[in-house]
Amino acid sequence: MPIDVELSAEVKNFELKENAKDSSTEPNPACETAKEHFLKANNAKGEFVRVASTFRNFVRADPAAEFPAEAGRYHLYISLACPWACRTYFYLKAKGLDNAISKSVVHWKIGGGESWAFKPEAEKRCDADTVNGKSFLRDIYLMQDPEFNGRITVPVLFDKKTRRIVNNDSSEIIRMLNSEFNAFCETEEHRKVDFYPEDLRASIDEWNELVYHNVNNGVYKAGFATSQEAYEAAVEKLFENLDKLEQQLSKTRYLTGSRFTEADVRLFVTLARFDLVYVGHFKCNKRRIMDYPNLWAYTREIHQMPGIEETVDRFHIEHHYQESHLHVNPAGVVAVGPDLDFKAAHGRDTKFQ
Repeated sequence: MPIDVELSAEVKNFELKENAKDSSTEPNPACETAKEHFLKANNAKGEFVRVASTFRNFVRADPAAEFPAEAGRYHLYISLACPWACRTYFYLKAKGLDNAISKSVVHWKIGGGESWAFKPEAEKRCDADTVNGKSFLRDIYLMQDPEFNGRITVPVLFDKKTRRIVNNDSSEIIRMLNSEFNAFCETEEHRKVDFYPEDLRASIDEWNELVYHNVNNGVYKAGFATSQEAYEAAVEKLFENLDKLEQQLSKTRYLTGSRFTEADVRLFVTLARFDLVYVGHFKCNKRRIMDYPNLWAYTREIHQMPGIEETVDRFHIEHHYQESHLHVNPAGVVAVGPDLDFKAAHGRDTKFQ
């Protein structure tokens, strides 16, 4: 069972000070607007250049570590719209860590200077901030650094004991969830799940490199481009690599062969959103994932794995992108399509017997 974290007097006093200056009732002019949030990284050529994550500490399965793995100590702030955040949610489900690590789901819409907000709407799967009682995620960042003026991003792994952000880089958080919390997995089967096995690490890293630059971030390079040249270059690179992935998945069940790994998780979160929003909203419209027989069947197979459907929320995905990115979609009108059946038989289990 999760432990109750007892705060020291020093941490309690710090929290009282933070609550006294909490700016969560109104937008903070020191923080970026929604448009700045998405476009401040564009260079002079109109190319979107992703900014590195800020907080990079690591939870270890070592009681002597600065951040030791403990049940009930850590909290994840995620968005169901965000592919980067949903990598971590995927791991929570696949590793059986729901009871060891709590989570809060932010509202799907970013607007004005608010950044991600906590607006509990149970029917839409939006949560309150049950850990710090804040209204905006930026206030969690400002707890850590009152002068912080960078990008407010999800996911955030937060330490409830020290009241500190541990990490906001999804690629590092999933590595922690994969190996450092094994003592707290629900079952032995969950504990044995290893998405980054030592014998496949070189292959996983190679696929991660291709997928990150050209697919995960490739759709953003296309969607947030502010010049025709930058847009066309990004789209060509994206589909060149989707073609490579389609060819690979015609020969192997998963990217590295017969075993499902981290590389597949990192690809899946983009594929699951591709036809929903990237084709139209980000103008990645040369082809749909549905037009790739192997990529589409592969996407359906992963979506049908136990617990994973819960990590793909169509409402959050469609409304976040199309209502938040008003520099891309000024009217904020949300498209009604496409018709997708993630539950259709995928056939990859029989194809690769």
